[in-house]
Amino acid sequence: MPAQAARAAAPHAPILLREKVGSIAILTLNRPAVRNSLSEAMIAELHGALNEIRDDDSVRGVVLAANGPAFSAGHDIKELTTRRSDADRGRAYFAHMMNACSAMMQAVVHLPKPVVASVQGIATAAGCQLVASCDLAVASEAASFATPGVDIGLFCSTPMVALSRNVPRKQAMEMLLTGEPISAATAQSIGLINRVVPAGTERDAALALAQKVALKSAYTVKLGKEAFYRQAEMNLADAYRFAAEVMTENMMARDAEEGIGAFIEKREPKWQDK
Repeated sequence: MPAQAARAAAPHAPILLREKVGSIAILTLNRPAVRNSLSEAMIAELHGALNEIRDDDSVRGVVLAANGPAFSAGHDIKELTTRRSDADRGRAYFAHMMNACSAMMQAVVHLPKPVVASVQGIATAAGCQLVASCDLAVASEAASFATPGVDIGLFCSTPMVALSRNVPRKQAMEMLLTGEPISAATAQSIGLINRVVPAGTERDAALALAQKVALKSAYTVKLGKEAFYRQAEMNLADAYRFAAEVMTENMMARDAEEGIGAFIEKREPKWQDK
């Protein structure tokens, strides 16, 4: 049975599937019938899973994947629209949802372990935002990316935050202002994703990439990932000052001492993750 067919969602199946391959946790969006839209429940499930993984020392990396033809079409617009009948026309619920989704995206960024997106199909709006929030991304050559909110009168303002931190301004603005999709090849060329692979191999390629990072010291990866995102928001002088502090702290770590010693002695390091 083809892998994609084997992963097809059964009736009443969990909306988020969890499995573990060695030290890598695989989280799979499992609402293919609605293009894996990020409903309130899906956002909560993802955030909860990330919190559990954060405190699980046996997990050294995460692959974020999806079942069906689409990676994610973004927010569940039908779910949002049902709240138009609220007394405030949905304002409180819309604010709750946007903040909940933003918190989940930040949980991806703040997770002290690498998160690799495996994108097999379209990733639009908040789905594109989710890819941009991951540390690394591998996409099928059949995948495409878009922030098409402008087409329905709803500018992709929250997806814009992650998108504009991944790609140059002109390319981000073109995606946001036109809503037109870009190919996986274009997404790679502007820095939204790392690699384009043949359709059907993206999950294995993402897993292999996560496993490669998992071979490193977990302490060093945690320290480096946090420092990467913090310094990116600083001016040049502050970034260098902060990075020097991080490098000093890192040099004092047991794994840095071991890794440098192993390099000098021409042997494999034995990480203690501290």
